[in-house]
Amino acid sequence: MTLAELAQAGRTPSLPIRLDIAGGLELQSLLRVLPGQRYVGVALWQGRRVLAKLLVGGRAERHFQRELAGTRALHEQGIESPALLSEGQLAGQGGWLLFEYLDSAQSLWDAWRQVEREAPLSDGQQLVLGEALGAIARLHLAGLAQEDLHLDNLLRHGGKLQVIDGGGIRAVTPGSPLARDKVLANLGVFFAQLPAELDPYLEELLVQYLLVNCEHALPLEALQKEIARVRRWRLGDYMNKVARDCSLFSVIRGAFGLRAVRRESEQALAGLLDAPDAALEQGRSLKRGATATVAEVEAGGRKLLVKRYNIKGLTHWLTRFWRPSRAWHSWREGNRLEFLGIATPRPLAVLERRFLWLRGGAYLITEYLSGQDIIARFRPYLDDPDGAGAPPEAELQALDRLFCALIRERISHGDFKGNNLFWHDGRWTLIDLDAVCQHRSARSFARAYARDRARFLRNWPAESTLHQLLDKRLPQVPGTCPERG
Repeated sequence: MTLAELAQAGRTPSLPIRLDIAGGLELQSLLRVLPGQRYVGVALWQGRRVLAKLLVGGRAERHFQRELAGTRALHEQGIESPALLSEGQLAGQGGWLLFEYLDSAQSLWDAWRQVEREAPLSDGQQLVLGEALGAIARLHLAGLAQEDLHLDNLLRHGGKLQVIDGGGIRAVTPGSPLARDKVLANLGVFFAQLPAELDPYLEELLVQYLLVNCEHALPLEALQKEIARVRRWRLGDYMNKVARDCSLFSVIRGAFGLRAVRRESEQALAGLLDAPDAALEQGRSLKRGATATVAEVEAGGRKLLVKRYNIKGLTHWLTRFWRPSRAWHSWREGNRLEFLGIATPRPLAVLERRFLWLRGGAYLITEYLSGQDIIARFRPYLDDPDGAGAPPEAELQALDRLFCALIRERISHGDFKGNNLFWHDGRWTLIDLDAVCQHRSARSFARAYARDRARFLRNWPAESTLHQLLDKRLPQVPGTCPERG
């Protein structure tokens, strides 16, 4: 196959692919694909495994030059990075860069996932973030900036931390430290990707950076503003992606339907997406209401939850056909919560039935959530009749963190009954997102939060020990709750 032919191969080309470049290359697996632009994967070249970056399409030459310039800048400044073994271009077709393959390397993102559920800035988290900040500081000291700065671009290998992805490297002032405004902008990109609950520890984390690069004093307030700006942009960009066809989501729209599904799950869910009603009938029924039918089903070897939003009749249809379905709203808000680090069953797919663009019934498919809801889990502590005491402190702290996150992100649930909050995998997890809303206005959020808080507390009698304990612990938004004595 030629590079020109690879450009037409689509998102899932048949592997292995033998390419007539660099004396012969066999692409064996794919790690990242941008159809018609970029194919990154593990390949066999001259009897050894390599990481191959294959750049094709109309912008191939520009992307090739950026990758090559960034890779050379890393090596010239003595930054640990995989060796470049071969590079080249073919006029009108594209280019390639072949790198040393780091066998058994671990990305800092994988390392972070092992410790992300620990208490904020635990020893494990501090180790991972300290490594990352040390590497970023070395880049800045050498006058380089990684514009695509995230933990996946830092690899542990052979006792050293390797910087990868030359395409994101910019040699701003090679050989001389970056200016302070460039440092703040680049650190803003990094910190914006970390959980917001780490924000109180920002000053402590910066020490890890300053131990390597103390060229500039870094004003905390300016960095916090930059982090907030980048977070707003990242959330907006992600919410656009959940509604369009891209590397993360497959989205098909038409006059007779809409289908959005996570690409990683597309193949496993194919049968379910083709016949969701049959799956609902065959699955374990959880709810058969007039407006919603819910069942636990199996697909791709795992348990899933399918929720069908029904149309009760003509009158009901007249109120629904012209606006986004509740399934679509739940799909968007579920992805929003996940992006913000607020636990909810992962939304996997959404379907809308349409007739000439007019909406009818709709379906939402999510991961299946096992565990107890908060009413069942806290029942033994309702009035402490047997000396059971208060609920476990870890579960109360998790509840504190959930409510603080909702306040921080100005998110209201809209139906905060206990059946919509489950204990799962060490966290309180929200379900039933039909009425979830992220508020732009502090005033509208304060009113909605007050309603959520009051509804949540009504899960238990006001005179009960448990109600009084939770009322004392749950955070308040000023002006929305009566003062406590």
